[in-house]
Amino acid sequence: MPELPEVETVRRGLLSHCLGQKINQVIIRQPKLRWPIPAQLPSLLQHHTINQVLRRGKYLLIPFPHGTLLIHLGMSGVLRILDPATLVTKHDHVDIELSTITLRFHDPRRFGCILWIEAGKTHPLLDILGPEPLSDDFNTDYLYQSSRHRATAVKLFLMNNAVVTGIGNIYCNETLFQAQIHPTLPAQRITKAQAKNLVDASKSILAAAIELGGTTIKDFKNSQGKPGYFTQHLQVYGREGQPCFTCQTPLQELRLNQRSTIFCPCCQKK
Repeated sequence: MPELPEVETVRRGLLSHCLGQKINQVIIRQPKLRWPIPAQLPSLLQHHTINQVLRRGKYLLIPFPHGTLLIHLGMSGVLRILDPATLVTKHDHVDIELSTITLRFHDPRRFGCILWIEAGKTHPLLDILGPEPLSDDFNTDYLYQSSRHRATAVKLFLMNNAVVTGIGNIYCNETLFQAQIHPTLPAQRITKAQAKNLVDASKSILAAAIELGGTTIKDFKNSQGKPGYFTQHLQVYGREGQPCFTCQTPLQELRLNQRSTIFCPCCQKK
């Protein structure tokens, strides 16, 4: 599933190509995504101009005076910038035709979503989100205080979008390794120094991943169809059984909430 750096990469691509462009029409070929696409979406968007592209967690937000378009890529979604003459292929569910280009939403698994938020209203998907990990609101004091009386494993705690939004499985593995914290340590047992290490590690890893266009494990492509290059910098994720780059100990895997968790038993002692 695309995580925060991948979604931010897409947002930046849209910014560089779509600002100031008017929406000529919206074509919905398959309305049944994770939630149904609003039937009135074409009329809501037609003739309006894209002046901003925002991100909240893993959601893309395109605001207009009368409301906001909300897009989530799901597990396999791709929002591509294409020539309007590009042939439609299987799983091309939605086209947003602009003045000179087309935004095409391609999603084989259909776990993504395209929704509409009326002006002046919020949406439950956004209301539950905690602070952005790259913001000043996500700091040592916040993380430490939030972790008190939380018996859940620290990895699951960091992946809880109500605690901090957007630290998905890949980057959580990398953050815990850089902070040298075992993934099963109960969150309530992290020290303030460890909380600082987690905040610092997550910020540096996410920032680096954004600069390299995210991580391509299977099929992530940015809005120009290019893969993310942070894959080459992964320290633990996807490297089960391979030697730790720091101490050469074979990396191990365990399952937390049915998610693969890779760690070094030497650098991340329990």
